Amino acid sequence: MYFDDHYPQHFHAEYAEHEALIDVNTLTVFSGQLSPRAIALVIEWATLHKNELLSDWEKAKSLDPLEKIEPLP
Repeated sequence: MYFDDHYPQHFHAEYAEHEALIDVNTLTVFSGQLSPRAIALVIEWATLHKNELLSDWEKAKSLDPLEKIEPLP
């Protein structure tokens, strides 16, 4: 996430030289692309941490420090 970023509520996922923007509410890619395997892992992670992502989005909009979100086990 970037501070004071544009809507919709989203996060940036990067893998190798690729980047995708993923809507936090729908967990869909709305810009960019990643490999199918990378997208599957990102969506699995985001599903587990949706509330944390939404909380961090609000913090980012307020320019407050973000909380670290754990990776997949």
